[in-house]
Amino acid sequence: MITFFVCLVLLIVGYMTYSKLVEKIFRVDDRPTPAVAHPDGVDYVPMKPWRIFLVQLLNIAGLGPIYGALSGACWGPVVYLWIVFGTILGGGVHDFLSGMMSERNDGKSISEVVGLYMGKVITFIMRVFSVVLLVMVGVNFSVGPAGLLAELTPDALGTMFWLVVIMLYYLVATFLPIDKIIGKLYPIFGVCLIIMAAGIGGAIVLTRGSDMPELTAAAFTVVHPDGLPKWSMMFVTVACGAISGFHATQSPMMARCITSEKQGRSIFYGAMVAEGVIALIWAAAGVTFYTNHGSLLDGMTGLTQAIAAGGAGDVVYDISTTLLGPVGGVLAMIGVIACPITSGDTAYRSARLTIADWFHIDQSKIGPRAALSVPLLAVGAVIALALPWDALWRYFSWANQTLAMIVLWTGAVFLHKFGYPPKACFIAALPATFMSAVSVTYFLQAPECLNLSTSIAYPVGIVAAAVFLVIFIWRTLIVGKDDVTVLNTAKH
Repeated sequence: MITFFVCLVLLIVGYMTYSKLVEKIFRVDDRPTPAVAHPDGVDYVPMKPWRIFLVQLLNIAGLGPIYGALSGACWGPVVYLWIVFGTILGGGVHDFLSGMMSERNDGKSISEVVGLYMGKVITFIMRVFSVVLLVMVGVNFSVGPAGLLAELTPDALGTMFWLVVIMLYYLVATFLPIDKIIGKLYPIFGVCLIIMAAGIGGAIVLTRGSDMPELTAAAFTVVHPDGLPKWSMMFVTVACGAISGFHATQSPMMARCITSEKQGRSIFYGAMVAEGVIALIWAAAGVTFYTNHGSLLDGMTGLTQAIAAGGAGDVVYDISTTLLGPVGGVLAMIGVIACPITSGDTAYRSARLTIADWFHIDQSKIGPRAALSVPLLAVGAVIALALPWDALWRYFSWANQTLAMIVLWTGAVFLHKFGYPPKACFIAALPATFMSAVSVTYFLQAPECLNLSTSIAYPVGIVAAAVFLVIFIWRTLIVGKDDVTVLNTAKH
């Protein structure tokens, strides 16, 4: 269990140290936040920091740190490294910058924020890309929990019944002011999610600790049972458990609720680290549960076969009920079900806000909110019924990581534009370069995309990322070195 606990400690230490460095580089100050400057009672609503943190955690968590981590565990304990360092150096930075850039720009949606610093063409691309991604998230996070609820209820209440119920709930939650349902209920669900993850983690340590694989040299050489390469399939598969562009669409909602910039580190970066801990627990549970006193490869093969046979939902159900018993298993499943549902409705809410910002539609009135909410939910329902869940998840994962790449590049440009030292820009530029290589490589090699060989995908992906980095350095630190606006304590 040494590897697991070392990784757990690294996540905590990373938050205590690196997040403070990122906050210092960003230079938070005491300017009035959008929630304080012009509360509207619908989306710009001041809330307490602890409540915002739990809402943010529920917003960003979804199925990613559970399903994604379980699927990533099919590569063995090497996935721990991506969860830890991806969270600290990539995901936390991404979430903090996306939230704080939105806060600095009156709580604008991430597509509008990207447009401010990356140009009009990227603005249009981001608007369309964001809405499509958010609808896909809403679909994924309705079909998944509907299947899990069907597992826990009589056969008469099947997946279709629960899908209708969830979509109706999404309509209500998307439409109402953020403090009516989301602000009141989601902190409770957030606590449940944390308790359930701790229960699974404690049970796997106490009952299966001897089966928990260590990160040895041999672990790096063991391949995925289906022969899928670690680079970049594992990085995209884990998705929200390490870094997620979806989070950038959620952070602006909480940027409209914080009452001080000093809350940003604990809310945005802190929620990402909490999600990393959840992902680490589920990854460890996945690979350990199926080892059963056998070899590491046996555990990876068993997990892979279980996911292929019944889906990740069945795997979650089996692990929960076996480790925690019937009552504990149901409680754990409630946490797993609440997690994606509470991300699905905020995905649709974020899509509504993105379109509203795009076309400058006032959302303080009921009519305009309904005019956007109803069509979005209708489109999501049609997609949910038309496409298989596994295909939706793969496309979502790639789109998710690509959006993270764009947002990180935007963060690097933001830091440059406002006169931050060149070295400060690289807290965003370096993970952006890495995610560029991941996204391009995956698009080239994935079966659902171009399906090219790794001999082509690997070098092209790496070269593409290097070109992006060179362009950034040339356009900002060399050509545009004098085109900056120096920030000080004055408001901009």
